[in-house]
Amino acid sequence: MEFTIGGRLEVRMTPADVGKRVSVRRVADAPDTGAKFTDTVGVLTSWDDGVLSITPKSGDSVRIAEASLVAGKVVPAAPARRRGPAASFEELTRVAARAWQPVENEPLGDWRLRAAGGFTRRANSVLPLGDPGLPLGEALRRVRQWYEERGLPAYVQTGTGADGAQERLCADLEQHGWLREVSAELRIAALAPVGDLDADVSAVRLSRTADNAWLSRYQRFDTPGPHVLEVLGSGPSVWFASVAGDDGDAGGGVPAAIGRCVVDGRWAGFMAVEVGPEHRRRGLATAVMAALARKALDEGASAAWLQVETDNEGARALYDGMGFATHHRYHHFRSA
Repeated sequence: MEFTIGGRLEVRMTPADVGKRVSVRRVADAPDTGAKFTDTVGVLTSWDDGVLSITPKSGDSVRIAEASLVAGKVVPAAPARRRGPAASFEELTRVAARAWQPVENEPLGDWRLRAAGGFTRRANSVLPLGDPGLPLGEALRRVRQWYEERGLPAYVQTGTGADGAQERLCADLEQHGWLREVSAELRIAALAPVGDLDADVSAVRLSRTADNAWLSRYQRFDTPGPHVLEVLGSGPSVWFASVAGDDGDAGGGVPAAIGRCVVDGRWAGFMAVEVGPEHRRRGLATAVMAALARKALDEGASAAWLQVETDNEGARALYDGMGFATHHRYHHFRSA
């Protein structure tokens, strides 16, 4: 990381650069570790009263005292990723939203307020792509009111770590007292290699609907009410996969493994891939993914995406092995 001109460290940025991607070096907060400096790269989201706020791709805002800076500059956007298909932040966010649609939604300017009886944050959060048409504080008050009317907590979904993402909005939400609860990675890959995975797909059963057996393996609800079925069935072209458990036909007993795929043009999105604890390490998740990918390829898709929470180490390792690379991260902020 080069900050120097003629061998001198310089701060070559100002508060006018808020909203731009920057790289800064500051005196280390913990000098007892032996490190003299700490480097941070991210979007400069504010610079007020001698304090800078920088949001890196992880979404964790970093506050830095101006007096601690020894160098800083505006840097270009992160280079395009070489792994996986080309895609913009907005394209992928809209594709993911179409694959997991709410029961109810309402516009607030360019934002979408979404609700589905509390079933998953994704279907019960604001999708803030664009301008809400109101000052942010007023827009957030309207958001809280809308969710209160439905007996639901108010969430806003944001993204970080890609060109055109929402680091500035993340910082603004924090300043308004909203708390980040969950973060996940949206990963992408070429679809054909997923379909070519070395897996026995002969036992994978595909269906257009989530039957009672499939629902008995899915762990994201207590009672599968109509709102759950509506969300699960939403999307341009939806497929459900299941592998029979030890009691035989997956259409009767609890399946050993399940998965869901939504085909949307060139994209195939993978969700709800679950394997019963007693059936793990048998390659069933790989078989489910491969079978769904082959069906998506038959429908003309060529690119794959999925979402995985950042603390799910097992799933992240599985998808690493399948060639999925992180495109960006997304976060859910809850009104305090």
